[in-house]
Amino acid sequence: MKILTIVGARPQFVKAATISRAAAGIDGIEELILHTGQHFDANMSEVFFQEMDIPSPKYQLDIHGLGHGAMTGRMLEGIEEVILKERPDVLLVYGDTNSTLAGALAARKLHIKVGHVEAGLRSFNMAMPEEVNRILTDRISDFLYCPTDAAMKNLRDEGFDRFDAQLVRTGDVMLDAALYYARLAKDRSGLPASILQGDFALCTLHRAENTDDPERLAQLVEGLNRIHKSCRVLLPLHPRTRAKLQDSGLKLEVETIEPVGYFDMIQLLTHCKLVLTDSGGLQKEAYFFEKNCVTLRDQTEWVELVEGGYNVLAKADADDVIDQFNTMYAKINDFNTKLYGDGRAAEAIVQHLVSAMNM
Repeated sequence: MKILTIVGARPQFVKAATISRAAAGIDGIEELILHTGQHFDANMSEVFFQEMDIPSPKYQLDIHGLGHGAMTGRMLEGIEEVILKERPDVLLVYGDTNSTLAGALAARKLHIKVGHVEAGLRSFNMAMPEEVNRILTDRISDFLYCPTDAAMKNLRDEGFDRFDAQLVRTGDVMLDAALYYARLAKDRSGLPASILQGDFALCTLHRAENTDDPERLAQLVEGLNRIHKSCRVLLPLHPRTRAKLQDSGLKLEVETIEPVGYFDMIQLLTHCKLVLTDSGGLQKEAYFFEKNCVTLRDQTEWVELVEGGYNVLAKADADDVIDQFNTMYAKINDFNTKLYGDGRAAEAIVQHLVSAMNM
């Protein structure tokens, strides 16, 4: 069985690493990785392949910095060329980026089986490009690998039981990664010890819904700046966010550092007091590392975290951001739950592929 794996953004590198490791131990499986180039900054791309022992991409499309239509179109064209050359048996896509949708479309048009890792997630906000990507990808995928019961329910509510697709509740590959790499993080992280000292809130801010709306961005910046006066806020600053701040004339008064690799992020999660983020992946990682989370968005795909009290949504309003921060800073949660499986999701996915492809 030849698998073509499509990646393009930081969370996808982490997820793909778990599948590559699980597949490597099975005779008869060949995996090729195609990197679209969606995250092109060295600190956000190549470093992950180096430090996480992910097989180097055989193909790099170097497509980035374009609008949604141009980016997705060029990716579709490039991925199609690789499919025609390699003739994989199945194509794996991850999450909800333009790379995800382009990969699924290219494979479906060429009658190649598509597996969607992290299927069934919904924010129910069609203004989010990620929501459009994940819905369309799910609809044209053959194998829908769902991380949670809520994801399975979403697909069944949408009628997927009647479609020619297989729904599989696997658990979350991000938990696999967290458990595996947490053992290595201390030795592989390059963060200065001084950064990890004392109480601090770890923050990330990069979603287009926040950065592209000057009013939302201004409110979030004000909230973070005010929090920083009483609790240190540490923010690895995404280059896109940095540019938007400059364009808007906004000044972050929190402590910013350059984007970090995965092991550095694990160290930050291990030592932080609380997480503030608009990242889907980091919401879960906060839970994996037993940290409360404030999500700087109006919706979240990870509804089970909100329902369980591990996560709370904050409006794009400075006062609400501060109120939610204070609530979660003081809250004590029991993290002895199994919302995302047992840490063997990648193994379950590979075993299903072996069975489904009649190896």
